[in-house]
Amino acid sequence: MAGIAYLQITRKCNQQCIFCSNPDNNEVRSLADAKNTILKFRALDHDGVILTGGEPTVYDGLPELIAHCRQNSMPARIISNGQNLADKGYLNTLAKAGLDHIHLSLHSVKDDVQSRLTGNPGSLGNLTNALENCGRAGIFVTINTVINSYNADHLNLTVKWLIRNFPFIRHFVWNNLDPFMNRVEQNRHVIAQLQDFEVSLCKAARFLKQNNRTFRIERVPLCYMAEFAEFSTETRKIVKNENRAISFLDKRGDYSQDNFFYEKGPPCRDCELNPLCAGLYGGNAYFPFDNLFPVFMDRKRIMDAILNPKQIRKAV
Repeated sequence: MAGIAYLQITRKCNQQCIFCSNPDNNEVRSLADAKNTILKFRALDHDGVILTGGEPTVYDGLPELIAHCRQNSMPARIISNGQNLADKGYLNTLAKAGLDHIHLSLHSVKDDVQSRLTGNPGSLGNLTNALENCGRAGIFVTINTVINSYNADHLNLTVKWLIRNFPFIRHFVWNNLDPFMNRVEQNRHVIAQLQDFEVSLCKAARFLKQNNRTFRIERVPLCYMAEFAEFSTETRKIVKNENRAISFLDKRGDYSQDNFFYEKGPPCRDCELNPLCAGLYGGNAYFPFDNLFPVFMDRKRIMDAILNPKQIRKAV
């Protein structure tokens, strides 16, 4: 089953996040190539495209590319650090071109933490302005947060602050960081262990459920989120037999993923959720197998929650 495709349009960026999985390599995709790739995605029955980077808002042809997506029935989103979207005029230009869904990367409500993680002292302030602009423009906002050692203890506080100040936000995505990329290799201190964020992630997820928000959690084994197993990105793709297409601007090139299983440890053999769990991304090198534990609960309930949701929500 085809889902939403990902297209890197530039690897240039206006921040220096210390955990970046796709750091600046000066590569920029031509507008013609970007348009052609989108048409290829449409021919493969993808539902839409997420334009990413680097930072897509530093790409000169972004408004034209968004308009191209709309004209070809390929709804476009962007994943952005929000710094350029603090400019209301620029955001309105993107909205007029057809952009109606933005994933904003916000990692902490604490200004000093957000600044350290991004290498940008003005990051949180600009994101706040970007969110205000999105609210005025009626743009659907998803918050993307990379889980790391600096925000592991207050994921719930960030969520509460966002909902309190920007109640129009309906969806959140947490990604446990990718330990294999260059920036993390140079900054091992940014890696959080599973037990470091288990409590704050659980509190955040419970808060969102209580407040009728949706969310997804990626690269976290189900034993650390069993209460919310149906919200695991990988588990959903495993159950729904989905794939993910990504066009990178590096040696990986065009990549299609249909296997969402990572590494498994000895405790996984006795776990009832093993067939639905992706396992450990980065284990045993970064996340010890000894920290895993078997879970005994009904797999069917999780599968039913994914395949037969009780409430039909906006696609996220």
